[in-house]
Amino acid sequence: MHFKEQLNITGHLQVFKVYPNRPEEMVFDDGNMIVSGMSAGLSHFFAGSGSLDIRDYQIERFQAGSGGPHAGHTGAGTTSAIYALSAPIRAVENYGGAASQLFFSTNDQITGQTIAAAVGPFAMIPFHKITRIDNTSVRYTLILNEDAANGATISEVGLFMKNPVNMATDASLLVAYRDFTGIPKTSDFSLVFRWTINF
Repeated sequence: MHFKEQLNITGHLQVFKVYPNRPEEMVFDDGNMIVSGMSAGLSHFFAGSGSLDIRDYQIERFQAGSGGPHAGHTGAGTTSAIYALSAPIRAVENYGGAASQLFFSTNDQITGQTIAAAVGPFAMIPFHKITRIDNTSVRYTLILNEDAANGATISEVGLFMKNPVNMATDASLLVAYRDFTGIPKTSDFSLVFRWTINF
């Protein structure tokens, strides 16, 4: 099944460099990839075979990374079957720790047919950064501030559903992904991702 056509879920990502004393600079503006995890998570929801708590289906965490194009492919070669970033940031300290003003979760992750234990970290998306645009669109604003991920070249980002299979420990599921030309992150700017998902 080509679930994007079946479910008609699409997305769009804009990435900005936001400086303290000058206008923001758009550095990326294109569609994203809705991956097969979105279909799997929604299938659990509609079939009643996963979690019975609606909060477990929320898209409320993300990862950024310096991998991508995914698994050595060029951008168009990345397929919807992926379940993880190529090279996600693997330590809270590398996100900038407490100075990043992000909250983190280190939890399990659904990786294909298996569950990888205690991976992450996943950065939490504050609820005030999740905005309903209209009846079918939601915007997620992800921020790596001036203190976050400095020295890294950010070239991929992914959105995760919290825990759709109702595991005792959260098992997050990648539902949307995008890779792009690497952006060397410095303390001169915040990196802001404005990611719209259309259901």
